[in-house]
Amino acid sequence: MSECDACGKQENMPYQCGHCGGTYCSEHRLPEAHDCPGLQNWDDPGGVFDSGFDDSVSTGDTSSGGVADRLGINTGTGGPLAYFRGNVTYLFLAIMGIVFILEHVVIFALGYDAFQALFVLHPSHPEYVWTWVTSVFSHAPFGFYHIFGNGIIIYFFGRLVEQQIGSKKYAAFFLASGVLAGLGQIAIQAVQGTSAGVLGASGAALAIMAFLTVLKPDLKVYLYFLIPVPIWAITGFYFLLSIMGSLNPMGSGLLAGNIAHLAHLIGLVIGLWYGQRVKGRSRIPGQIQFGGGRGPGGPGGPGRRRP
Repeated sequence: MSECDACGKQENMPYQCGHCGGTYCSEHRLPEAHDCPGLQNWDDPGGVFDSGFDDSVSTGDTSSGGVADRLGINTGTGGPLAYFRGNVTYLFLAIMGIVFILEHVVIFALGYDAFQALFVLHPSHPEYVWTWVTSVFSHAPFGFYHIFGNGIIIYFFGRLVEQQIGSKKYAAFFLASGVLAGLGQIAIQAVQGTSAGVLGASGAALAIMAFLTVLKPDLKVYLYFLIPVPIWAITGFYFLLSIMGSLNPMGSGLLAGNIAHLAHLIGLVIGLWYGQRVKGRSRIPGQIQFGGGRGPGGPGGPGRRRP
């Protein structure tokens, strides 16, 4: 059973709006029946079809100064980058998987030192600027718990955030929160005198969760696919855990067998801050049903989930 976001009616076969992502009964399934935020775009064809990957996609005017236009890259609905508009969440998950494989290739082919230099953000080498980004998509090798934990949060929650703010802003939000979380972590480690490196998308994943908590604190998340828990409780748990861990000097450095608690805390704070900035301008469904939902669609956005 799902609850209609407009009237609260319980529905066995709910409808999900392809514009705002809300869950509705048959009476409120149409955009005009639930005051869909997407209605404001109907008078603007560019707004209907552009999910935000490139602000200049609707004009086709290279004089606007867009980066893609200057490079001659077509981001329109028929262009090579069109598929990623609305699907950046899946793109980032794919990059995480590819990087995870490359980590093991580098370790076996070039050694552990090369792995550290390429994929791990270290307080002793902050000038390795490539690791600011590569560390966000890298995860602890020789195990799946780390990448799976971050991946499942990004998969279920990232899609909702991308739908609300658009692919371009979502990509910037994800990368900025991940990079700032990592840099904040190694900064405190440098002060503490610890040398353990940091890697993983935890900062970005928790920023996504905190963002949704601000927009929809009562969003139901089915923990272990069975137990309904409001997202504010999960975010609050991680927030308290991160604060306590950050106060413990021994809680730094994932590669040393510990958790990068400060990186988690920074990600949560960024998500809460950004959520406050866009609060009131977005609509989130009432619950997340694990095991169902949207899959990657064709060019221009994700495929729709059938009732």
